[in-house]
Amino acid sequence: MASPRVLSGIQPTADSFHLGNYLGAVRQYVAMQEGYDAFYCVVDLHAITVEYQAEVLRRRSRVAAAQLFAAGLDPDRSTVFVQSHVREHTELAWVLICLTGMGEAGRMTQFKDKSARYGEGSTGVGLFTYPILQAADILLYQANKVPVGADQKQHLELTRDLAQRFNHRFGETFTLPEPYIVKGVEKITDLQDPLAKMSKSSSSPAGILDLLEQPGPLRKKIMRAVTDTGSEIVFDEENKPGIANLLRIQSALTGTPIPELEARYAGQGYGTFKKDVAEAVEETFAPIRERTEKLLADEAALDRMLAAGAVKARAVAAETMEKVRDRAGFLPVA
Repeated sequence: MASPRVLSGIQPTADSFHLGNYLGAVRQYVAMQEGYDAFYCVVDLHAITVEYQAEVLRRRSRVAAAQLFAAGLDPDRSTVFVQSHVREHTELAWVLICLTGMGEAGRMTQFKDKSARYGEGSTGVGLFTYPILQAADILLYQANKVPVGADQKQHLELTRDLAQRFNHRFGETFTLPEPYIVKGVEKITDLQDPLAKMSKSSSSPAGILDLLEQPGPLRKKIMRAVTDTGSEIVFDEENKPGIANLLRIQSALTGTPIPELEARYAGQGYGTFKKDVAEAVEETFAPIRERTEKLLADEAALDRMLAAGAVKARAVAAETMEKVRDRAGFLPVA
């Protein structure tokens, strides 16, 4: 019996993944290599929905791919590729766009948030339709599971709606994907604003822990992380969100349950606790940073790894699109 398929993508919109990306996505990708037919892509087409520079995108796409491999994705066990290397993504997106209502697309909260942030004059049609391209990414590979954060659940619901609509009109074609949500680490917050999600687009540099950051700056950010009144180290998201976030980070990285950490640090000050959090972060990040640097030192070899992944991805994508073209009524190529 074939393993269920998982599909996820990550944007190359920064020079490094951050801790939230690692805990909420990348580490889960690695774990899901066991028991799943795993497909992971660097979604460079999504990265051009806002203003960008071509050379920066090219560099960041390689950096993103290198970090995925460095974190533990095995090209023999997972299909790792770049979205733009598989042209069926945009072809299927157009078919799905033609099945999507304007009101349906306009209700996507991320579009509302980003268009408000960038301003209507700077908001392109691509930003409006990118959840539909995301649906194409998923449906193209007949994914059974999609790792999503809480903020992406709405997009997955749209994907399921579009799959059902196509299946109803043209015959059973697409698998209906289910969300795969990891409990407990889906929201790592900003070190300087522990009520806000850690995010490249909205956090200050001091609030983000970058996977490729050097030990000194990492430690400094953690030691300067916003804490709360009092000196008790307890998990209380309402009254002590800063300490709760640091406890969540340390627990996730060390595998130690939060109640055990609370007992360990009873009667101790914030300084000792923060030093231990910094040590846990560095022990996790250091080997990934070193492997990433090694992969980026040989771009030709990295590109060959991605090309091999694209070959495997295109084989699956082409099979899906052949069915879509036929059922949607397009003429076959003679």
